[in-house]
Formats: sequence, C-alpha cells, structure tokens
Amino acid sequence: MFHKVYDWMLRLAAHRHALRSLAVISFAESSFFPIPPDVMVIPMVLARRDQAWRIAAVAAGSSILGGCLGYAIGYFLWDSVGRPVADFYHITAAVEDYRQKFQGYAAPIILVQGMTPIPFKLVAIASGLAKVNFLVFIACATVTRSARFFVVATLIRRYGAPMQAFIEKRMALVGWAVLAILAAAALAIWLF
Repeated sequence: MFHKVYDWMLRLAAHRHALRSLAVISFAESSFFPIPPDVMVIPMVLARRDQAWRIAAVAAGSSILGGCLGYAIGYFLWDSVGRPVADFYHITAAVEDYRQKFQGYAAPIILVQGMTPIPFKLVAIASGLAKVNFLVFIACATVTRSARFFVVATLIRRYGAPMQAFIEKRMALVGWAVLAILAAAALAIWLF
C-alpha cells in the first residue's frame, strides 16, 4: 500500500507541471490551505536533485506571496474571512494568542515560527491582525521561508540517496510512522 503511494508521489514530483503545483500549494498553505509544501518539496528534490535550488526558490517565493494574502486576511478581512478560516482549523485562540505576543516581538516571532512546522498561515494572519509593519513582515517572511525551504532542499539533495534507500527498504515502517505523525498533528490542532 505505502509503496504505491510513494511511487505515485515520486512520479508526480517528476511531472512537467510539478513546479506549478508546488507554487500553488506553497501559496495556499501560507494563507488558508492545511497541507505544508514539504510534502511536495521532499519528493521533488528526491526526483530531481539537480533542480533542488529551483524547487526551494519556487516554494519560498510562493510561500512569501501566500503569506502576503494571509497578512491581508488578518489586516483587512479578519471578521469576514480570517475568523471563519481560523475557526475551521480550530486555531482562532492560537491566532489571538499570537496577536498578543506580537506586541514588540513581531520580528523574532515571525523568524522563528516561519522555520517550524507551525502553519505559516497562522503567523501571516496573526501578523496582519496585530497590524505588524508590512515591510517588517515581508523581510522576516523572506528570510525565514527561504531558509526553511533551502535547508530542506539542501538536506534532501545531500542526504537524499541514503534516505531514499532507507525509506524504500523500510516502506511499511516509514509509512506507519508518517501516518502516526499526521494523526498526532491533527489531534494537537484539534485539541489546541
């Protein structure tokens, strides 16, 4: 079962429209979509190691642009769009908590949170809601999202072959581990 999904992901990652799909997912994840772009970045770099930097640049650039939309949602459209999106993902309280924390600490929060698995839409929407200076937001988003995707691409490009061999040799174990991590993340989002 996992082997078919893995093979499908690698084929999809090597598809001629993969970069466009990555751009759309990276953009959407930074403002409203729940799936992180890493699920495409990793197999794309595995499938095309020679294009690792291009893949990282597309993911970072699209994520930054999507973050601008998230910022606008928080700044201009919180009541009509932002709150329903946050309610849907059960992150309304977390957005409000972030908004409070941003007072005087916006840049470090954006820089740190942009590197973590915490959905960037949370950071972007909260930045807009907290009325963080837009240029500060853009600068921090550019640094943190670029760093995140270029680090991932570099690691996969450098260590991808041994990782790929490990994954392919222990497909069932890796598949169940990924499912467990996704279930734990969904549970954590639902509980908090």
